[in-house]
Order: sequence, then structure tokens, then C-alpha cells
Amino acid sequence: MEMDGAIGEGVVFLEYFRDLPDPRQAGKVTYPLDEIVLLCLLAVLAGAETFTDIARFGTKKLELLRRFRPFRDGTPSHDHLGDIFATLDAEKFQQCFVDWVSAQTGAPADVIAIDGKTVRRSADKKRAKAAIHMVSAFAARQRLVLGQVKVAEKSNEIVAIPKLLEMMAIEGAIVTIDAMGCQRDIARKIIDKKADYVLALKGNQGSLRDDVDVFVAEQKANDFQDTTISRHQTVDGDHGRIETRTTTVIHDVAWLQDRHNWPGLKGIVMVESRREIDGKIERETRFYITSLLLLAAQLGLIVRSHWAVENSLHWVMDMVFRDDECRVRTDHAPANFTTIKHMALNLLRNAKGKDSLRLRRKVAAWDDDFLASLIAA
Repeated sequence: MEMDGAIGEGVVFLEYFRDLPDPRQAGKVTYPLDEIVLLCLLAVLAGAETFTDIARFGTKKLELLRRFRPFRDGTPSHDHLGDIFATLDAEKFQQCFVDWVSAQTGAPADVIAIDGKTVRRSADKKRAKAAIHMVSAFAARQRLVLGQVKVAEKSNEIVAIPKLLEMMAIEGAIVTIDAMGCQRDIARKIIDKKADYVLALKGNQGSLRDDVDVFVAEQKANDFQDTTISRHQTVDGDHGRIETRTTTVIHDVAWLQDRHNWPGLKGIVMVESRREIDGKIERETRFYITSLLLLAAQLGLIVRSHWAVENSLHWVMDMVFRDDECRVRTDHAPANFTTIKHMALNLLRNAKGKDSLRLRRKVAAWDDDFLASLIAA
């Protein structure tokens, strides 16, 4: 995309969107694409949830916007914004985002949790269009979104996950995925990119899961005397709930590899949870397969860190950005709008101070200097 030189404060992030194709006819472009991306990001940081909100922000904050770009013709209407976002190539926009985040973070994340979320209000019943499903990669320690890919429905996560992995530099990282991603091709992709995996194992890998069930049952019966294991236990308690987690890692998996030849397989992880709530006891056992040669204490932490994507991303997107209420529906617009919100989330997380994300977003709505500091070089 064409970009005028910065006329004031620097905006480094726009450099990563320089090659984003503009779907409009070159001779008819009134509002440059870099100005539109900047406008949308600043508006979402300041609380905008619709294209109408963004258009209103543009009208009221033109002086602020001109600190970064010329905005010679002002800012576009909400209809114009919606049309541009609907035609903007979502995959290329997402790749620009991934490149930007990669430059921000430098070293790869320790644990990358991959999980999907349905944007519920993106469905359009009149056009018989299902809600979009975004598969996101989340750095558990840094609590940053690393990338995302749009799919038509949850079942297509199997197709989306390799695309997302291909977009990112993951060498040296540990990729965690729920049972949907426990696929041979996905495991191979992770290993080929010089990363490791911890994948939830459920019934979708029938014979593999069945063999693990039988073996574990036999070994538990004689206290694992015939195999090599490590074990670790944690106890957590709050608000009347006590949860005991026992993580057992079976390191001897040559027998399983002989039967299944699973890419990179080095161990089986069993997590047994015992929850006591108001005198009632609930038990659950979950299995994972991993390419890591680590002890139970370390693998137990990795398994738990996967759920950061639920608490620190999906929940935040709903509570802070009201993701499930978003009614953006046309063509590529829902996916592109989600990418803008992920950009805003990362910038809010990187802001200095101890304020909550919700409070930072409120401050950004009235404090132009704070808002400018979020994106300035």
C-alpha cells in the first residue's frame, strides 16, 4: 500500500503493513490505506466497537490523527470503512500482523497455545452465513496474540492450524493444542519447524487413544513397575474449592511408536484432577502426547499454561472488546476487524503501569497523549 512519509510522530507498526494490497482502483483512492489502518486501530484502542464508532472517532479526533499522517481529505464514513474492510485480503492482513508481532517479541514464545473462538454475532441468518471461527496463537508467558487465521466453522480448525503454523516463526517454542489439533500432519509440521508439541489426546485418534488407555490401565494396576515414569502433584485451593492435580509422564513409549509411528513422539502425559467443591468431589483424567523429554513437574506447568488462551485471550476479547457482541458481518470484514482488535490488545498489554486493560482502554478514550503513546515509536 502507498504511504506518505510520517509528518510528525513515528508509527513503526505501519511499516509492517506497507505491502498490504489495496483492493481499490488506484485512481479513485481518497483515503490512503495506511491512514485507514491507523484510524481503525486508534479508534478501537479508544473503545470503538463498530465502523460507526470508528467514523465518529475520526471526525472528532482529526487533530490527533494528523500528528501521524496527513489525512488531507479527513476520514471516511462508516459505510466506506465497512466496504474497505470487507474487500481487504484477510490472509495478507493477518500475515502483516504476524510479521509485526514477530518483530515486537524478538525471541519466540516459550509456550504457544493454539485455540479457536467463534465470533457469534458474525453470523448472518438472512444470507444463511455461519459465524466465523478464528483460530489464534497466543504466547502464554508474554500474553500476546502471535497470529490468527479465519475458518468457516470449528471443524475446519484442522485445516487452519497448519496455515497458522506456516505463518509464524516457532523454532524452539512449545506448541500446545486441544484435541482438535491432535493430527499426524500437524505434529509433523511442528517438528519440521524445529518446535515441540503437547497435544490433547481424545477419541478422534481412536486406536492411539485406545492403546494408551489399555496400557495406562495395566500399568496403574501394578503401580507402573514395568515402565519409566515421573510424577508430580499440586494442590490449589480458593473460595471453598480444593483441586489436586497429579501429573504422570510415561517416558517409555517405544511400544507405542512401533504401533503408530507418530512424528516426534517422546512421552505420554496423564493429568488426573480431583476437585472438591462444597463437599462434592469431581474427578477427571486427561491424556496428552508430547515430543518433549521433560519431567512431570515441567509438563504439568505446560499443560496448565495452555488454558491461558481461554482466560487471557478469549475471555478478555469478550469482556474488554465485547467480541461476542460484534455485528460486523460482511465478507472479510469480521476477520479483519478481529485482527485490529488483536493488535489493540497487544498494544494495551505492552503499555506500562498496573492499570487493567479495561481501564487503559477508558483512559485512551479521553487522553490523546496516552493513546498516541500506545502506537508511537
